[in-house]
Amino acid sequence: MSEPGQAGTRFADYFVVCGLDVASGLEPDQLQGKNEEGEETAHNLQLTPLERSYNSKVLAHYPDNVAWNPFDESAVGMLCLPKGLSFRTENEKRETRFHSFIITREDGSRTYGTSFTFYEKVVDKQICEAMQTLFAMHKAELSNRQSRTVFPLMDRTPPEIGDENERYVPRTYDITSDVLYVTKSICLITPLPFIQACKKFLAQLYEAISSPSQPPLPVESYVYNVLYEVPLPPPGRSLQFNGAKGSVTCHRPGANELPLFDFHIREMFTLLGVDSVLQLWTCALLEKHILLYSQDYHRLMLLAESLSVLLFPFSWQHVYVPILPASLLHFLDAPVPYIMGLHHSGRDDRSQLQLPHEASLCFVDIDKHTVELPEDLPQFPKKLDVLQEISEILVRSNVPLEPGMNPPSRSDSGCHLSDDGRTGSPAHTSTLSKRDILESSEAIAKITAIAQRMGVSHTISDIAKSLPEIAGFEKKAKVDQDLEDMKLNAALREIFLHRIASLLLGYESFVIQPNGDLESWFSNREQMTNFDKAAFLSDQPDVYLPFLSPFIETQMFATLVDNKIMANWEPIDDNLKIFDAKIENIKSSRNSHIRMSNPDRSIMVEIQERAITEKWNKVDHMAVHPHLLSMKIGQGRHEPGFFPELQPDVMCYESSGGNNRYTRRNMRQQWRRKERMTQHSQHLAMSTDQREKYIQEARSKLLRQPKLSDMSPAVIAQTNWKFVEGLLKECKVKTKRMLVEKMGSEAVELGHGETSLRGMEENTLIASLCDLLERIWSHGLQTKQGKSALWSHLMAYQEMEETRDRSPESSALSPGTDYNLRPPSPMMDRRRRSKSPDPISLLPAMKQTVVQDMRSIQSMKEIKTDVGFARTWVRLSIEKKMLSAHLKELLADQELLKSRYKRYAFLRSEEEREQFLYHLLSLNAVDYFCFTNCFTATVIPYRVVIVPSRKFNASTTTANPWMCLAGEMSDTGMIQLPKGALEMTFEHKNLGLLTTLRIGHDNSGLMPKWMVEYILVRNEVTGHTYKFQCGRWLGKGVDDGSLERLLVGELLRKPVDTEELLKKCRTPPGSRSRSPVGIDIPKIRLALPQIQEMVGDAVNNIVKHFYKPEKERGSLTLLLCGENGLVESLEQVFLYGFKSSRLFRNKFFVWDFIGKVFTYFQSIDNDEEGAKDSVQVRQSRKSLCRLVEKINAHSTSMGKDEKFKLLVCLGARDHLLDQWIPLIVATPVTLSMYEETSFLRDQAMVQFLVSILQSLKEFNILLESSIMSGLDV
Repeated sequence: MSEPGQAGTRFADYFVVCGLDVASGLEPDQLQGKNEEGEETAHNLQLTPLERSYNSKVLAHYPDNVAWNPFDESAVGMLCLPKGLSFRTENEKRETRFHSFIITREDGSRTYGTSFTFYEKVVDKQICEAMQTLFAMHKAELSNRQSRTVFPLMDRTPPEIGDENERYVPRTYDITSDVLYVTKSICLITPLPFIQACKKFLAQLYEAISSPSQPPLPVESYVYNVLYEVPLPPPGRSLQFNGAKGSVTCHRPGANELPLFDFHIREMFTLLGVDSVLQLWTCALLEKHILLYSQDYHRLMLLAESLSVLLFPFSWQHVYVPILPASLLHFLDAPVPYIMGLHHSGRDDRSQLQLPHEASLCFVDIDKHTVELPEDLPQFPKKLDVLQEISEILVRSNVPLEPGMNPPSRSDSGCHLSDDGRTGSPAHTSTLSKRDILESSEAIAKITAIAQRMGVSHTISDIAKSLPEIAGFEKKAKVDQDLEDMKLNAALREIFLHRIASLLLGYESFVIQPNGDLESWFSNREQMTNFDKAAFLSDQPDVYLPFLSPFIETQMFATLVDNKIMANWEPIDDNLKIFDAKIENIKSSRNSHIRMSNPDRSIMVEIQERAITEKWNKVDHMAVHPHLLSMKIGQGRHEPGFFPELQPDVMCYESSGGNNRYTRRNMRQQWRRKERMTQHSQHLAMSTDQREKYIQEARSKLLRQPKLSDMSPAVIAQTNWKFVEGLLKECKVKTKRMLVEKMGSEAVELGHGETSLRGMEENTLIASLCDLLERIWSHGLQTKQGKSALWSHLMAYQEMEETRDRSPESSALSPGTDYNLRPPSPMMDRRRRSKSPDPISLLPAMKQTVVQDMRSIQSMKEIKTDVGFARTWVRLSIEKKMLSAHLKELLADQELLKSRYKRYAFLRSEEEREQFLYHLLSLNAVDYFCFTNCFTATVIPYRVVIVPSRKFNASTTTANPWMCLAGEMSDTGMIQLPKGALEMTFEHKNLGLLTTLRIGHDNSGLMPKWMVEYILVRNEVTGHTYKFQCGRWLGKGVDDGSLERLLVGELLRKPVDTEELLKKCRTPPGSRSRSPVGIDIPKIRLALPQIQEMVGDAVNNIVKHFYKPEKERGSLTLLLCGENGLVESLEQVFLYGFKSSRLFRNKFFVWDFIGKVFTYFQSIDNDEEGAKDSVQVRQSRKSLCRLVEKINAHSTSMGKDEKFKLLVCLGARDHLLDQWIPLIVATPVTLSMYEETSFLRDQAMVQFLVSILQSLKEFNILLESSIMSGLDV
């Protein structure tokens, strides 16, 4: 049998009384109204003694201690009365208040508290005299001040009293005429959040002590009963016990139901509105900083708990303090995600709050019904559908959709909102009845006052109580209202759970199960990949990716995956079991033959509501009734309005020995605990050492929870040191992840495996690093300036640098400069031609400074906010591989650093700062294009340098040259080049990564022939330099007679010498200068197997291109026309084994052969022999002839190689290459011009070529305009 004192069997662990300790006297609250240095602020000095806060203490708690839940007196006392003691006189309102709170231990487990606060008359003369003395001192201080301007707040009413529009009248106290009242709190500490049951029990207890008539039993009987004789209801059952004024019922969900939640979610939607709640929920899922701000403790707890429960099956893994005591305000500086509730008195100014993490902060002003969201917050997938579904449920339940509006004939369920927007939480609430209307009527109040003067002492409340039908009606209405709230809770929780399950449908398929045992997995899980994120994201719709990419990086998702893996060795986590069952339910409903109007909506809403209704009026178990205890005569005396001092000898179960006959009779009705109460049930099967290792590791990962009982300076310093260590470790993890994933992506290009980093995932990692930098720069700030701490620091540094040096050279390459098309001076042109042709030296060096990059960012018109500027600067620095160097330069200014940051700040910890910069330096090992690919609409200045050949007098041309530059995003169109100009700059909308450059001229003038070695193009913002190799003639009567060339670009990763530059390029070797007059360029002859492999690789690369997500494919032009591309590989096919190569040397072009085939096809189409062929063969011949004819007629400026390139690209686009090859091979032209050992006369090779080209038919190949060169076909 379970003992009443056994862990997990009792409804409540402690009953606590907090209030004024007469022995200690009036002690001012040291944490209220003081600044960080502990000095009294002017704001606090101007308050009258009645308006100030005083220290409260735990007056009594029963029992003294329980082994499974040690009593934390400091934390409980602080949270029962978070504002300390408050005093009132008989002329002021003395409303009762209710709020709940949570105490979270370091291991993540929670204890729940419910506090009922009321005002009790002060009977101790010393306290009254002390208050009178404080008023005398206050008046003397005010009389010494000549001006009231020091106290601007004296001109308005404190929020708790009066109307905001009335002039403030200072509150006074006269010991001879006024009666003094002080707050007192009675509280229950429970293992489970039975909030409504505890609220009802405490309210009945207060009603009993306030009643003029003595209750049936002493207060000790009711408290003893709830502590020792009321057990926890078993899972899936309900329990009824008795309070001082009636029965109290609590329902506990079963193992396969959603966890217990006893708040009313309706209130959250009433306060914030549907859209704001959904945005707030999105912030919580992405683990942003969330700060709740209100005058009402109940509202803070309500929103925090409602938000947490809607995260199911996930649980918040970081700092969670729904009510932040004044002693823990420094935790707002925590550089870790948190959900915190900050109370304010109504006199506080929101703008004066020093919030260091505004870049990623979601600030919720509950009383003003507003939510300030962090920048760049992605929308939850199908947000509009979710909003509509929730709105329909709320409208059906008569809940207003706009924030701050109360529905007609509905209560606010425990939370009072006054007309001026200020809040309270009266303990007694009911539906809006005739009685409420009468009591709130001023006219009725005046009549009542007249009647009392005439000797009538009855109030409306007394009359109402004497009318059973009215009381019964209101009681029934309240019960019905509670039922409706519970049904609405179930419906809303089902909707949110259904949306999460629909979003993660099939996630278990991407969980990577370990091969080892539990111990080996647990020891190495940080180094192991537990979830295939890249594969999961590739399986999702593109519209889901902006949300899912950062979401799967959160700690809550990682915990869900860990629980899934732990289920291999231990019983599955209860939350995970419910979630997996929900997923299976969705799958079965979608696979069934039942037609659903909207498959994304949950079909379980009505089922959940019916289940709540069936359970509501059903009571499974009855607890023992309160009974008379073994008390001495004179104990338990009743004094109306005073909470009695409970007798310790009867309140402790151990001292009473459990010898009450009622206890012994009911002992056999106690239940054994059927499940373990813990937040980490998946680890309970471990050994003690393993479990301790897990807890220690969890503590080292992040700051779980502030401990309220010890806030000494040494503990605060240790906490800040943990912050610094956590930030450094997080930086190491993030940079390592970015480096490994990016190197894996680049290894694919080198042929070393498959990529694991998608563009969306890369962008998520970059954004995560930006968020980390903001948190680092926010830690330990002296004063907050702007929403971005990093950009604020950069701006201060820029101002100092510009003050030191304002030289004009600092902006020589700024994007703000007017970049025009201009030729260099003739003297500069001659000097460059006379010097050694080092291409890098032709480009002026770019200034790589912090300020220079800031100017580039500041010139971008599309960025509007400080956070946007900071993130753009980080992206640019990463792309330029200058992030570590820039931050080192920024942090080198120690004077600026000390003026902005406190001593304990991360940036002033020298050793950790150096390690931090070292981790960032590792990112330079890989290439990122996070700036270029992100800001597609910004205007970029480009610098172009043309390097002509120094041979054959071909360095200049009398013709009019032009060029067209193309990138992955767009192209420039034709740009006319000034005659004789070898260098120019121009501005254009971001082209992306540059791919091709088409250059040509009009062949005018006496000496139009021009030979260009290569062209350099540099992005003047990122510094990326591209080399476009040419090495071919532009002119008629030379080379292949081409007046224009399509060049493929190569990004120069680092400065290289001239020889290496000439060797490295992505323009095919066959497209470089092969036949200048009188010069023989040695050409490497490929063997047949090498050509076969080359063709296979070219086609496979195109196939892989289309199997990548669309946003990550890169340039198809490089795969078609670049080095080892499709054009070059087919050119090698046609060149291999040509008979006449010895006679014509290198002057033979493939287009000459295509021309002969074209002539043959035209001839046979007109005779009888051609008519005998099938329709498909004739159509294929005609398609080839039609394209050749159009290409020849399109432009006289295009050479033979360019024409062949265009023909191949058009054949690939139209899926005709595999049809052309057999027809070309079968012509007499091929037999006469190719040897028997050639590629085209080898049947096996031809069959291979046709079959591999057929694999391109399934893809829709779109050609860039740079390839088409204006050809409309």
